[in-house]
Amino acid sequence: MSIPQQGGGPIESRYQLAAYIASGEKPREDWRIGTEHEKFGYDKANLLPLPYEGTCSIHAMLAGLQERFGWAPVMEQDKLIGLERNGANISLEPGGQLELSGAPLETIHQTCDEVNGHLAEVKEIADRIGAGFIGLGAAPIWGQDQMPMMPKGRYRLMTDYMDRVGTLGKQMMYRTCTVQVNLDFGSEADMVQKMRVALSLQPVANALFANSPFLDGKPNGWKSWRAHIWQNLDGARTGMLPFVFRDGFGYDAWVDYVLNVPMYFVYRDGKYIDALGQSFRDFLDGRLPALPGEVPTLSDWADHMTTVFPEARVKKYIEMRGADGGPWRRLCALPALWVGLIYDQEALDAAWDLVKGWDDDTREAWRREAGIHALDAQVNGVRMHDLARQVVEIAEGGLKNRARAGAGGLVPDETHFLNAIKESLDSGKVMADELLDKYHGEWGGDLTPIYGEYSY
Repeated sequence: MSIPQQGGGPIESRYQLAAYIASGEKPREDWRIGTEHEKFGYDKANLLPLPYEGTCSIHAMLAGLQERFGWAPVMEQDKLIGLERNGANISLEPGGQLELSGAPLETIHQTCDEVNGHLAEVKEIADRIGAGFIGLGAAPIWGQDQMPMMPKGRYRLMTDYMDRVGTLGKQMMYRTCTVQVNLDFGSEADMVQKMRVALSLQPVANALFANSPFLDGKPNGWKSWRAHIWQNLDGARTGMLPFVFRDGFGYDAWVDYVLNVPMYFVYRDGKYIDALGQSFRDFLDGRLPALPGEVPTLSDWADHMTTVFPEARVKKYIEMRGADGGPWRRLCALPALWVGLIYDQEALDAAWDLVKGWDDDTREAWRREAGIHALDAQVNGVRMHDLARQVVEIAEGGLKNRARAGAGGLVPDETHFLNAIKESLDSGKVMADELLDKYHGEWGGDLTPIYGEYSY
């Protein structure tokens, strides 16, 4: 979840809302890669999720990282709720999932170095306090009532609201993890093409990274339970966004969409003010019940933009949101997939050619079937396995065209970061299939070994 924004003058015209998005435009040479990933922490003594406070806790993790590795604290009221250093942030999801929001970097070589460095720091502190961390798309055993709530006002408000608008919102907040990549655009037209490709191909990412086949200690019938959750959360702020594929889509259309999404909160003086279900349009007119007579600032708009959760999201950059969290190799493979697809124009055009004939029903069908079956999904006679192979080939070509060398020039490009998902294509099995095979085989229906075998 995003850290609240601060600053920015009052919004005096609607034009500023679209201009805020447009201000993210960058020339190609300034495009960067920002990877985010979440992971579950647990107490090795009892295999339960880490509470916020205590000897073996989230607070102990944050304090240890701050003291040992020079991270600066991020506070809410008197609570330590995050860290920041050199353009990167460590933040907390509602159930204590620890998230790294990486710095904007030029290459996937740098991104993967950042991920590896972060996981090494986390392991050092975790070992010291008796904690472990595991990369999965959903908590495999812990029940909803076992998940702690982090001391962030935003999460208290969202928790109260979720049951009013869907059935699985609290599960999303407390029992899921993702890996995503944030990428730049050069113009409005570039944003449009990238968003259309991003939304269309999120089901492919979900299939390749499917890693949440368990719930409450047993198989749940989905390769990605996390995908199922996002399909049953809040229809006003999730989904595949058919309007993105209509003529005339651009910054203004995105503004209209976000304005139509009910608000969660307004952030003032370090506190979250309840604005659940209220309208940002009313806020623009000074008629917000939560703050009568006030008009929003640009930071309020930035905050509100973080409360829409479609499969891909526009802010000052584009967020690719479709993949389950996972082990470290896949934390590097996810940005490699998307950078290859959309940071090279030849690859981006090829990806659009692959999907431009799809209609709304086809995109939605892929979204549904990918979560259930992963690479075994089929839509309109097309196998996901075949579609994913085409997509990865396009991404590999894009990475070759980028030709960003690593290891002091010894590695000519970034294509090897795709190896983890190419292995899935070769075997026909994603992480969820591997986990299910172990559950039904050597683990004998007991999920306890998952912590020993799949922790970082």
